[in-house]
Amino acid sequence: MLPLVLLGFGVAFSLGQNDTGPLVLEGKCLVVCDANPSAERAFTSSFGISVQAGDAKVAFSALRGTNHEPSDMSNTSLTIYFDQLLVNIGNHFDLQASVFQAPRRGIYSFSFHVVKVYNRQTIQVNLMHNEYPIISAFAGDQDVTREAASNSVLLQMEREDKLYLKLERGNLMGGWRYSTFSGFLVFPL
Repeated sequence: MLPLVLLGFGVAFSLGQNDTGPLVLEGKCLVVCDANPSAERAFTSSFGISVQAGDAKVAFSALRGTNHEPSDMSNTSLTIYFDQLLVNIGNHFDLQASVFQAPRRGIYSFSFHVVKVYNRQTIQVNLMHNEYPIISAFAGDQDVTREAASNSVLLQMEREDKLYLKLERGNLMGGWRYSTFSGFLVFPL
């Protein structure tokens, strides 16, 4: 079946199958005509016209603005918590839990930068994907008063996968102001 794609004032045709994802164009209205629409978050008329909700824009950037660790930092999960959001397009980053949940299947880009201050211990920070470590970063120089553990990755995620930072080794005693955790959808699959 060939879906018909209508854009703003013009008409364009798009070849595809019923199970392909919707096209998303910046600043344009997209209507997909499909005899068997099944996309989530879509309104379907009796004519088989499916109007997609635009959730292709996904981005977040969280930071730690204070030096004080929350009391939850002593919990057994050792999740690294953030207290401010600079960006949360799509609202898929839960600030209270400091967890990102993917709204759709796709390729995502993530980066983190965790600062330790006045701490002579080595720290290890893991980026956790559904409870499994994906990448790590270390900071362990004994002769500096401030040091950061940083890393970044491209990662394929499924809808509702979760991602967060975990302090695997050491502690962030003395604070972790200016630590950041960011991510965005590169493209849907």
